[in-house]
Amino acid sequence: MQKYRELLLIVVVALALRLLVMAFLYPEQLSPERDHWKFGYETGRIARSIVEGKGFSNPLFEETGPTAWMTPVYPCLVAGVFKIFGVYTKASALVLLSLNALMSALAAIPIFFFARRSFGERVGRWSAWTWAFFPYGIYFPVERIWETWLATLLLSILFLMALELEESKPVWVWILYGFLWGVEALTSPSVLAVLPFLGGWTCYRLYRKRQRWFVPNVAAALVCLAVVSPWFIRNYQVFHQFVPFRDNMGLVLRLGTKGNTSYWGVYELGPWHNEAEWQEFKRDGELGYMATKKRQAVAFIKAEPGWYVWTSFRRAVFLWTGYWSLAPWYLKQEPLDPPNILLCTSLTVLALLGLRRAFRKDSALGMPYALVLFSFPLVYYITSPEVYYRRPIDPMFVVLAVYAIVARGKLAAPPKEGVAVP
Repeated sequence: MQKYRELLLIVVVALALRLLVMAFLYPEQLSPERDHWKFGYETGRIARSIVEGKGFSNPLFEETGPTAWMTPVYPCLVAGVFKIFGVYTKASALVLLSLNALMSALAAIPIFFFARRSFGERVGRWSAWTWAFFPYGIYFPVERIWETWLATLLLSILFLMALELEESKPVWVWILYGFLWGVEALTSPSVLAVLPFLGGWTCYRLYRKRQRWFVPNVAAALVCLAVVSPWFIRNYQVFHQFVPFRDNMGLVLRLGTKGNTSYWGVYELGPWHNEAEWQEFKRDGELGYMATKKRQAVAFIKAEPGWYVWTSFRRAVFLWTGYWSLAPWYLKQEPLDPPNILLCTSLTVLALLGLRRAFRKDSALGMPYALVLFSFPLVYYITSPEVYYRRPIDPMFVVLAVYAIVARGKLAAPPKEGVAVP
């Protein structure tokens, strides 16, 4: 019972810290510039369209019709808040940022359980407390109204479930697992990069133990498919072609082939800040515009393959270390980059040390973490990065970093065989 009281205390402390920071940052959401563009960006626009009775549409600055720019879960959540508290109001901003803060704080619970399962009670407790005070987990949830923190919470739960499913579980647990993967896919499709690797590992572990793996996985897959299918059907009915999750891959790929690498952000190539691009978007429609951007990106990659490989490497370095440039003009735009580089690089180094220790102890301990850490960012290496893109796998980084420190101090207790979540 004391363990659960401590977990509750961790969540309360984590939430209080995030809400405290929110009190200073929430006014950024209320800027009326560009018709409240900073209030959720495309998500906010779609949510407003839903509330105004225009459906899942209009992700930018005018009425451009139905959209698949975003998947539906988070824009519909924002729309629900708008319906109750008003569109682009202070009350809606406080509610949405508070929900982000709560999702981030609640992630401490699955973090505790999967850290405990992998590395013992002490690592579980320290990981949960570290998450409560983790700077990225405090700042980013209350800095932007976006789906990142719902995706982070869901992935943490799914990672815990994947570890649990290495042991024989009832079919209903697999059904819940498939359902949550479907919700995650409709929240942040990029997280699906993890699914084949993590799912394959779970199947392998069950196969090695001569336990049932095929039928439960089929059940989970069917449930996941049932969750996402309505969105696929909607997109086919609206666009008359197959659009599985989002239709903006052509644009993000084009943003990653800009030719100028002086800055990682390339919004001047998109319809947000480029009048010519915006006019092209309105003229060709969303799908036509995205198709054009894809053709331009592919043509550029074929013409400059060496540049593309080098720049993809730079994007990988950026996501793992926070480093892009230390030029004076760059630091004027990103004055917090030096401390961010220090924090991000330190976290990465510690996590890799923890991963190494886990593999040295038992490869089965380290493999699930390695699969998530190395599969999730792959799509961002070849497209375009953002500082908050890596956040959904921060819980795994934190646990491995804590394990590296605790194991070095010879304080880690070995995990109990078959420890299960109560």
